[in-house]
Amino acid sequence: MASNIDTTQKNRSIDVLLFDDVNLLDVSGPVQAFDTAMVDGEKRYDVRYVSIDGSPVRAGCGLRMIPDAALSPETTSDDLLIPGGAGVNALIPNSMVCEVVANHLNRKPNGRVISICSGALLLASAGVLDGRAATTHWSRLADTKKYDRVLWDLDQISTAQDRVFTSAGVTTGIDLALSIIRADCGPTVALAVARELVVQLRRTGGQSQYAIHLAGQFTKDDALTRLIEQVVAEPHLNWSLDALAHAAGMNPRTLSRHFKRDLQENPAQFVERIRIDHARGLMADKLPLKQVARLSGFGDLQRMRRAFQRRFGVHVSNYVNSFVT
Repeated sequence: MASNIDTTQKNRSIDVLLFDDVNLLDVSGPVQAFDTAMVDGEKRYDVRYVSIDGSPVRAGCGLRMIPDAALSPETTSDDLLIPGGAGVNALIPNSMVCEVVANHLNRKPNGRVISICSGALLLASAGVLDGRAATTHWSRLADTKKYDRVLWDLDQISTAQDRVFTSAGVTTGIDLALSIIRADCGPTVALAVARELVVQLRRTGGQSQYAIHLAGQFTKDDALTRLIEQVVAEPHLNWSLDALAHAAGMNPRTLSRHFKRDLQENPAQFVERIRIDHARGLMADKLPLKQVARLSGFGDLQRMRRAFQRRFGVHVSNYVNSFVT
């Protein structure tokens, strides 16, 4: 993730918006990551909690939280973090909240707006996401239809464009925070934070929030589980139906029936989804598209182009320009 932010300043300040029915993990996950980041023995981020009027709020899980201050158009924070949760729906009609969100980037030329989970819907309502790539929690697909100026891609776990950051929510908020820390402070600091939190340092934003890499845990037989894990680990191999069936120790017809039963798709569709997911991770590393196509198992660029067209309805180069930063 590239950073257009001045990383020479010693500390960055972040205002975190709290509201009734906020998802607690959307708050605590990324904030804990930011709070853990240390440069030369000192914290890199100063976090402040704000609510609409400065009053205490109750998270969706019932935890009562007392903010430090009220949300204000005159905020001096560098960054504004909007978590998600069921309470986002009540914020969207609030003109004051939308105005603060909409004007933050203009008021703070070096600032950022960060959303976790359904917090992206508030950004969309404020117009911040118009013309930008964005993601949110997969369950909010119907809500995203209200904002057709946004380049939604709910199959990504995070996006970053023009000082605006969105994530799919819950644990992906930590992934997004780590990517920001990496851009601000370097990989050594980000790795230290990841080790402290005992999380993976880098799940690229292009990886699927539908957790297809975990699909093998939900199958009904060990042979299919082992096959899925093998495809995920080595997507570049020749995974024809016959090759898949041989690896699973089944005949092709039985294998297809098991895929339909447990994953609601046929083997070829599953392999293509795995390869697309792998390709998007490679794209985030700025590899040439021909190399991406080869390493992800498509073999040639034309096959990868057709797969992206089927999946996203766009040319692969347009996908890279819109969603890979």
